[in-house]
Amino acid sequence: MFATAIEEEIDIKGYVEINTDECKGCGLCVEACTTKVLSLSPCLNRYGYHTATNSDKPCNGCGLCFYVCPEPGAIKVFKAVN
Repeated sequence: MFATAIEEEIDIKGYVEINTDECKGCGLCVEACTTKVLSLSPCLNRYGYHTATNSDKPCNGCGLCFYVCPEPGAIKVFKAVN
């Protein structure tokens, strides 16, 4: 489980990691996210795409963003171990 007391208080069940070099900014992960953790960044990556980014909201670790992403390696979802 994630170690900090703040994370335990808001009951984080997962974490999403975005590889901005692989993300093409299609927004499919943003639409699929049920907890609205993901959004498109206002900044561009080095290829000129508005990539997906994490917000401060807790992730439930469902993995829907991973499954809808057309780019292999762009999204990794980690689940907390209880």
